[in-house]
Amino acid sequence: MSQPSCVVHHEPESLRQACNDARAKGLRVGLVPTMGALHAGHAALVSEAHRRCGFVAATVFVNPTQFGPNEDFAKYPRTLDRDVALCAEAGACCVFAPPVEAMYPPGEATRVRVSGLTEVLCGASRPGHFDGVATIVTKLFALAGPCTAVFGRKDYQQLKVIERLVRDLLLPVEVVGHPIVREPDGLAMSSRNRYLSDAEHARALSLSAGLSDAVHAFERGERRVGVLRGIVRSRMEPAVDSIDYVELAHADTVQPHGDEETLGARALLAVAAKVGPARLIDNVVLGEDPAPKVEEAR
Repeated sequence: MSQPSCVVHHEPESLRQACNDARAKGLRVGLVPTMGALHAGHAALVSEAHRRCGFVAATVFVNPTQFGPNEDFAKYPRTLDRDVALCAEAGACCVFAPPVEAMYPPGEATRVRVSGLTEVLCGASRPGHFDGVATIVTKLFALAGPCTAVFGRKDYQQLKVIERLVRDLLLPVEVVGHPIVREPDGLAMSSRNRYLSDAEHARALSLSAGLSDAVHAFERGERRVGVLRGIVRSRMEPAVDSIDYVELAHADTVQPHGDEETLGARALLAVAAKVGPARLIDNVVLGEDPAPKVEEAR
């Protein structure tokens, strides 16, 4: 079977022209921003964009401004040839893979900041991270023009930041959040999963197992924030190397609830932890998402 064709653009104006040409033909443009090292979860995002749009552009750019000084920018996996093949198979018409200097020209001095949503959860331990995300996504939206942009719900806080950015800046972008795609054993798919040894992967399942336990407790009527947090932490603490956070938060504003509070019908449950060399995140929206199905050694 022949590989579907997929044009690779390296210059911003080349992507802009491709998207303009597609719209001139009456096609809706779909955009899937990624940092590369793609997996089946990314393929699902591209497929969703392809389902909705006649022309799909995926982007592969390891964005330096969203990495902290002690994070893994230098070693973040870069697999462009494999990424292009995966995008083509999933329905992308082109891949945009620019050099850093094309997206951040000499003397650049602009950042996009979304206040309120970015100081908690991942933003508390990764200062400046969401400024980098908001800045690069705004640049990509400027190049793509009117489009439907698909993002994964594993990065739930990021999704909410981008939704707010689009509303506030009146951008002609429809933002679509795609459900988390999981490994067969239940671990949320992530490019950083490849950092894990088999033993570390097994320990990482405690994140999704803890979320699953909490979903079941919520379904049985448990609404106390402190109790639900404790259920998750009791599963994660013996397995992970360190916990960044286990938080119950408002599902739209991502503002954390205090342990003494009682939840309503819907709330975000989000976790972040270090396992071996990888910082992993996962989440469910209680009252909305099913419990992750986890196959772990008992």
